[in-house]
Amino acid sequence: MVKFGTLSVEQPFRIEEIVRAPAPDGSNAVWHRYVISQSSNTICGLRAGQHADVLSQVEAMVERLNLRRMGRRFK
Repeated sequence: MVKFGTLSVEQPFRIEEIVRAPAPDGSNAVWHRYVISQSSNTICGLRAGQHADVLSQVEAMVERLNLRRMGRRFK
């Protein structure tokens, strides 16, 4: 965390990795594991779909997380 006077600016969320993962039991679809980080915080998850589709979904998730983070900082 970087501090400027009394204002605290946290690191934004970002995608660390998206890699193909084994499908859960009973699923035949293609799955990917993703990791999102923000400083020492980590979010891991699984998504079904082709790499490009999962990347798009995770990018949208990161954008929403960063918008929420910014909204709280300035309230």
